[in-house]
Amino acid sequence: MTTPQRVALVTGASAGIGRATALALGRAGYSVGVCARRPGPLADVIAELRAEGIDAAGQPCDVSDPDGVRALVDHVESRLGPADVLVNNAGVGILKPFSELTLEDWDTTFASNVRSLFVVTQAVLSGMRQRQRGFVINVSSLAGRNGFKGGTAYAASKHAVLGFSSSLLAEVRHDGVRVLTVCPGSVDTDLRRDQHLLGEMPPERMLRSEDVAAVIIDALSLPDRALVSELDIRPAAP
Repeated sequence: MTTPQRVALVTGASAGIGRATALALGRAGYSVGVCARRPGPLADVIAELRAEGIDAAGQPCDVSDPDGVRALVDHVESRLGPADVLVNNAGVGILKPFSELTLEDWDTTFASNVRSLFVVTQAVLSGMRQRQRGFVINVSSLAGRNGFKGGTAYAASKHAVLGFSSSLLAEVRHDGVRVLTVCPGSVDTDLRRDQHLLGEMPPERMLRSEDVAAVIIDALSLPDRALVSELDIRPAAP
């Protein structure tokens, strides 16, 4: 009897940590479902996965929209099967002084970084609990513990990710479902470049997206009896 292929679903997979994690999961033996807002970059990631012989599927999705998420999950399940691993990675960073932050900025941040946790996790969690196995991995940030100038919306949203994750773990750990929060420090990603944050640390000293992906793969490799609930990863020489 052959062992069923494990399936992972990664949100925000068109670039940065999401893309690196999708590729790392595929190389670790998972079939990989992916989503992102932009169709072109998402198609590129799916093609990249398939070029390596990885079974992949996905479609564009606003992860804060329940109907779009349901369509995404149905699409991935029909092609790959139900998700054994969910990586909630999609998010935005709008970094401004509080005096310049608008209510639209605030709502956009929380829709992408917090509402999406509820919507996507709810779409897959019931199946995990029924099967008595699963792993939900939520990508937060060290900013969720340490505020910084211009980060009121971003830090607050990432703090919410920590609260969501620890509470969810308390509910589902006895159903065979594990929950992990990964909190990266400074990672050289498009988000940091777009926000002009690279000046505070030389890029060569920052983490790479592949470093965060490696931590996720290591956590998944633990035996079922073991769980790391929170992981901080930061540059070795800040």
